Amino acid sequence: MTPSTPPSNQPPSRRIADDLRRQIETGDLPSGAKLPSERALADQYGSARNTAREAVRLLAEQGLVTAKHGKGVFVREPQRLFRFGSDRYSIKNRETGLTPFRLEAKRQGKVPKIEVPSITREQPPADVATRLEVPEDEESVIHRENHYFADDEPVQIVSTYLRWDEAHRTLLMQAKTGKDGIYGRLEELGHVMTRVRDEISARMPTPAEASILELLPGVPVLEVLHTSLDQNGTPFEVSRYVHRADQTGLLYELAVE
Repeated sequence: MTPSTPPSNQPPSRRIADDLRRQIETGDLPSGAKLPSERALADQYGSARNTAREAVRLLAEQGLVTAKHGKGVFVREPQRLFRFGSDRYSIKNRETGLTPFRLEAKRQGKVPKIEVPSITREQPPADVATRLEVPEDEESVIHRENHYFADDEPVQIVSTYLRWDEAHRTLLMQAKTGKDGIYGRLEELGHVMTRVRDEISARMPTPAEASILELLPGVPVLEVLHTSLDQNGTPFEVSRYVHRADQTGLLYELAVE
């Protein structure tokens, strides 16, 4: 394909990136298509290889292409959003035998995977201590960190905090907690979830989060600070969900009182 003639006042890398973006938007370079190599792009546009490399970097920053190690650079396929909302803890969903994440992945035809890299006793962060009503200056919580993947692509990080004095002699200290997951074990401890409080914010990721989630530069995260309250109004679990904002949506349907 012959490159179009862009405005001459732009840097060469920007002109190449603009032309490739136009091809992506028109479908000349469809989703999943492999971009020409840096050498081929340099020859095609009559530029240096480092100029072609910079053009590809600009496309990656815009979320239009993604590099696959040892394979090349490909046009990024549009992602359906994982939508989590007010029904994620419902008994109706639990009856499917799937966790909310596994259920959402199944609906999209994706293969879910959950890793539990750590389960540790810790001093809680201040916001967690306040919501869980535990001492901030003591190792008063169990911190379970989970990493969630869909088709081997990282989607979310979940840090769950439970009271140490309740959890330390139970399956909550293990990666596999048995039927119905952590909420089944917490019900056995006398906590039936009857109300939840979700505090939602958007922010840029920490370096560690960006690495785990393999985020492109400039992609923010959605943070949900979730508190579970039982039949007595007692908070018994606090979880911090860190979602990729380019793949996650939040959907809430609430009764108007």
